[in-house]
Amino acid sequence: MSARGGWLAVVGTGPGDPAWMTPETAAILAEATDLVGYKPYLDRVASAGQTYHASDNREEMDRAGLALDLAAEGRRVAVVSGGDPGVFAMAAAVWEALEIAPHARWGSVTVTVAPGVSAMQAVAARAGAPLGNDFCAISLSDNLKPWPVILKRLRLAAEADFAMAFYNPISRARPWQLGEALALLREWRAAETPVVIGTAVGRADEEVTLTTLAEADPTMADMRSLVIVGASTTRLLRRPNGQAIVYTPRFYREGGE
Repeated sequence: MSARGGWLAVVGTGPGDPAWMTPETAAILAEATDLVGYKPYLDRVASAGQTYHASDNREEMDRAGLALDLAAEGRRVAVVSGGDPGVFAMAAAVWEALEIAPHARWGSVTVTVAPGVSAMQAVAARAGAPLGNDFCAISLSDNLKPWPVILKRLRLAAEADFAMAFYNPISRARPWQLGEALALLREWRAAETPVVIGTAVGRADEEVTLTTLAEADPTMADMRSLVIVGASTTRLLRRPNGQAIVYTPRFYREGGE
């Protein structure tokens, strides 16, 4: 980071466990004069001597504009996301703001993005290695894209036999979408296909459920969950010591044979 003038850095705190915050992100947060983000994320990194600008979870563009304005005034600004800031998070919102409404005062602001541990990485690690071969990540939220587009992507990903990581699988406003997504996948995947539901991973109330496509129930997930549905080759391995893990082999044989 430049020692003089303002800058803006977009960072991710990881899914919840402080140990998953990268040293780069910690250094940026320590140097920042202003922190901008969703309040629960700011609460994770609270520190004396900094100014906090908290906002609701659906105010991404306003948040990006505020952060750019502060940086243009000479402030050292960290935009704080959970997980990785480039995966369904604030990095894209900042770039969108710069493209859609490129105010002249933002022209000299240096913008950087620091990578973080994403929710899908954390859940996959807890489960074993369900993303060990080709996979895709899909948000089931239709706030910013139409539901028919989501269904098309699910269908094509299923046909291509990707393992899938679902962000935003369910919420109070969208209690039905995970169920519809699972129903679609049951047309393409075997009933015994492993499914991982990770909730609040990295926090005190963490819960990781290993189940199957036939038995997966939307009520097993909530707003804090990430869901992984395996490919045809994904396996549930039960070890002699009682450990159960889900992994997708690095090699690919169609049909899991």
